[in-house]
Amino acid sequence: MTATLFSTWEDQIGAALMRRFMEGAGAPVDFRAPIGEPALAAPDSLTWRIFKNPVALFAGGIAAVILELAEPRVRSGVWDHTTFRTDPVARMKRTGMAAMVTAYAARSVSTRMIARVRAMHARVSGEVSGAPYTASDPELLDWVQVTAGFGFAEAYSTYVQPLSRADRDRYYAEATPGATLYGVIDPAGSAADVEARFAAMLPKLEGSQIIFDFLTIVSRAPILPAPLRPVQNMMIRAGVELTPPHIRTLLGIGDRWRLRSWERRLVKLAGAASDRIAIPGSPPVEACRRLGLPTTWLYGSQPRLKRPI
Repeated sequence: MTATLFSTWEDQIGAALMRRFMEGAGAPVDFRAPIGEPALAAPDSLTWRIFKNPVALFAGGIAAVILELAEPRVRSGVWDHTTFRTDPVARMKRTGMAAMVTAYAARSVSTRMIARVRAMHARVSGEVSGAPYTASDPELLDWVQVTAGFGFAEAYSTYVQPLSRADRDRYYAEATPGATLYGVIDPAGSAADVEARFAAMLPKLEGSQIIFDFLTIVSRAPILPAPLRPVQNMMIRAGVELTPPHIRTLLGIGDRWRLRSWERRLVKLAGAASDRIAIPGSPPVEACRRLGLPTTWLYGSQPRLKRPI
């Protein structure tokens, strides 16, 4: 299936999410330069295929933030040392742009950006229950990397196209170079590694009103344009659904934030539509141009991922 015009509501959701993300996401990044320079991930990587999908990025990002906020030290770092409470949309856009630069920008561009992020992390410190922490703590960096990777992979697999165990292993392995640059000492390179990190961190996770404050803030924020605003809460609940059930129970997240069956079908329709829309000016399209590939290369001209057996 090839790229299409934005002719249906499913198309419009994906296009709106990508355009909103691109607007005001920080200093402009030229994904077309330097011509021919590769990114940290290859064009035929699962990373490129997953990150091009705005529905998967949005839902996966919500899941990742919930899991990050469940860890008290990460929660303190995000809530007390960033603009998440006062300007959540701008904060989410900047975080999303960092993910896009890591995946699609030329290596010289992404390594400079990552160095700036590490410098900012080095200045963030605090105290939780009498114990000091820093944002550059290896354990915390590992948890942020694991939760982000998990969120995006689960969102793509759930709402776009199923990923097999082998697909997940490949995807997590692809993230290793970028994770190392961010300061992660021992990146999770397989699905088994991710499961082990979740099991190890589980005793340290806890519920907090801040998690519900976050969900309320993003549900009220002007992320989608007014005509599509009713869809926004549905997309947020799609992200909540990606968190493992036992962790949702631990955090006290009840049925209010669960998707209804008909909503799940709509999210899947939007996710599938977004996977075939080449949005002009978006990082995936511009990265393809940098490498001399057709702008629709990621949107149907390559073989589809195999479904799990």
